Amino acid sequence: MSRRTDKKVEAYQRELLKTHFAEVDNMYRKMRGWRHDYRNHIQVLKTYAEKGDLEAVIAYLNDLEKDLYTVDMVIKTGNPMTDAIMNSKIALANDRGIRVEADAHIPALLKISAVDLCTILGNLFDNAIEASVSLPPEKRVIRVYMDMKDVQLYISFLNFTDQGKLKKFGERFKSTKGSSHGLGLERMDSVVKRLGGYLSRNSEEGAFTTEILLPDAIEE
Repeated sequence: MSRRTDKKVEAYQRELLKTHFAEVDNMYRKMRGWRHDYRNHIQVLKTYAEKGDLEAVIAYLNDLEKDLYTVDMVIKTGNPMTDAIMNSKIALANDRGIRVEADAHIPALLKISAVDLCTILGNLFDNAIEASVSLPPEKRVIRVYMDMKDVQLYISFLNFTDQGKLKKFGERFKSTKGSSHGLGLERMDSVVKRLGGYLSRNSEEGAFTTEILLPDAIEE
């Protein structure tokens, strides 16, 4: 890889991590804000209750439920960094009308660094979100599965597309997206390769899947 390409990849990685960590920080700011307002919410409900205004209590509780949904930790995998990354991306997807169906179970301690984990999951989510936004609402679905296979970490992403089966060039599929998309794939692929992992992409009519298997992933 040339020095110019190295610098482009490094610059892209810095910007990617900056964006991902900003999304995580924003999610936790919302959570802290909601906790800060908790006492005020209780006081309002007590006031309505003392007046015997049951309709107002129910309406206020319904509003709180909607508000809490935007800050609640939707996914709890068992691994704090994975939770942070996945929940921030799920919130981003929901804001764009994309439903995320996730089933993830990860040990609290992984050998994989936070930076590498952020690079892999961030790119997978960003690509799936970008492919979903142009679809009709009923097809805006991302399916995520993560689990341990003995000491190996298995990651699977599926999203629907408005394209037919894509043509493959080498190890990747042809894309109409910009250069940043290519850098993201390149960076993710290099991380998987450095970790001694396996990566597979598959394009079918109207759907795209990515599978990753990372060996020896558990911290002893």
